[in-house]
Amino acid sequence: MKKLTLLAAALVAITILASAATRSKKTDISRNLDVFNSLYKELQTFYVDSIDAEKSINTAINAMLNDIDPYTEYIPAKEQEQFRTMTSGEYGGIGSTIQETPRGVIIADPYEGSPALAAGLRPGDLIVMIDGDSVAGWRSSKVSEHLKGQSGSTVKVLVNRPYTEDSMKMFEIRRAKIQIPSVPYSGMLKDGIGYIALNTFSEKSYPEVRTATERLIKEGARGIVLDLRGNGGGLVESAVQILGIFLPKGTTVLNTRGKGVLNEKIYKTSVSPVDTKIPLAVLIDGASASASEIVSGALQDLDRAVIIGNRSFGKGLVQSTRQLPYDGLLKVTVAKYYIPSGRLIQAIDYSRRNPDGSVARIPDSLTTVFRTAGGREVRDGGGINPDLIVEYPDVNRLTYNVVRDNWAFDFATRYAARNESIPAPEKFEITDTIYNEFKRFIDPARFNYDKVCETAVDQLRKLAEAEGYMNDSTKSQFDLLAGMLRHDLGHDLDINRKNISPYLASEIVGRYYQHKGEIVNSLRDDRTVDSAVVILTTPRYTEMLKPAQK
Repeated sequence: MKKLTLLAAALVAITILASAATRSKKTDISRNLDVFNSLYKELQTFYVDSIDAEKSINTAINAMLNDIDPYTEYIPAKEQEQFRTMTSGEYGGIGSTIQETPRGVIIADPYEGSPALAAGLRPGDLIVMIDGDSVAGWRSSKVSEHLKGQSGSTVKVLVNRPYTEDSMKMFEIRRAKIQIPSVPYSGMLKDGIGYIALNTFSEKSYPEVRTATERLIKEGARGIVLDLRGNGGGLVESAVQILGIFLPKGTTVLNTRGKGVLNEKIYKTSVSPVDTKIPLAVLIDGASASASEIVSGALQDLDRAVIIGNRSFGKGLVQSTRQLPYDGLLKVTVAKYYIPSGRLIQAIDYSRRNPDGSVARIPDSLTTVFRTAGGREVRDGGGINPDLIVEYPDVNRLTYNVVRDNWAFDFATRYAARNESIPAPEKFEITDTIYNEFKRFIDPARFNYDKVCETAVDQLRKLAEAEGYMNDSTKSQFDLLAGMLRHDLGHDLDINRKNISPYLASEIVGRYYQHKGEIVNSLRDDRTVDSAVVILTTPRYTEMLKPAQK
């Protein structure tokens, strides 16, 4: 009886303490909300100028959420169309990406089979009017809003087409339900290896990947390459379904943990696999994130695939949406996900920030060793480290500016206006003639890029003057060095031809064969894909997946 009394007393005490703690937290919340509410009322009443209520409140909300992590965000009703498009892969519109440039908003990439392409819109077309309204000064978001609409409705678009005699063209386009493909291309590589490019993880991704896998195996594929490079993720459920294509039904592939044990969830494959034995390689890079890391990490942990490329982004946080008043949505981080070995791949600790507010990756020295199903060593806290790293040279400033400032894009637009056809994507290449034409296309007076050598010489010259080392002799030496290192645009374009040509080829091929053609052309010279083919067709595949030696 005494024990029961003591136990009851303890329970009462715990309840009181818990209640007090809860009241304290609620009091803090209530007090701070009152402060914010009063502050805003004072501003509205006494501030000298009018205040945009929606804009200022959204600014406050976004500032608060940005201090938590980049993935927790408020989505007001008017911005939810893009969010739904990302998750479903569908929207009503003309079917083209657009781009904001100094000239205005242009058509960037009409999708294959889209109303935009069927009507005759081309990359580079400058949008002038939509349904009679001038778009001068419009941002790309406003243009996009007017181009989208209910499937079956029509929109009139007036464009200015560069490099043509009859530059002003009017198009009447019937909008349609646009399905953005998750798998823009799948096909056979050399030596009987199948290839699947996966851009995102949406509601349509699983059936597209499954169909592609079944077709490639039927065509005699000896192995499969799943390309997740540049894939920023998407739906967790889609990732689990795709894993089920290559793993036995009922395999545990993911574990998410939120606040408390009741918020832990285990994900198992629930579909019948297509093939659990076929050699498999997954390609990743620094832009492969979230669902891409679930797929690549689970296949690595279960020794089901060889991972090739570069370390992935490192996003191990799970988001869920919560309905808010006035049709708002809160996309909030609710859990962290753990792949089969038990490791968390989140690479950044947003709860610990530097004094300046920035965050950094978790140092490799603080990561922990885990083991795959076969005993191979893997680590947490840094994304997915590939089993085979493929090094690529850094993109230099010249190449970066060629792409960033649309020189390659604009040249491809002019090239397409002057040439009716080009060879098939798998045969097209940047010849001497094309590259020399591209060099002449660039206006040196408008081409801006960092002249690193010249800048370094100028800085060293100033330091020499400041330190008192500048005299006639050193001045002449500096002048000689400056003359030797003076940048010549034509020379710089020549020595960087190998770096620039792939971007140029991609833009030109895209004008004739859309995104699918760009991928096919890029596979002609892709060292990561070539490495995957070699591994999948040699005993090295089995050796890389061997259990660790005990």
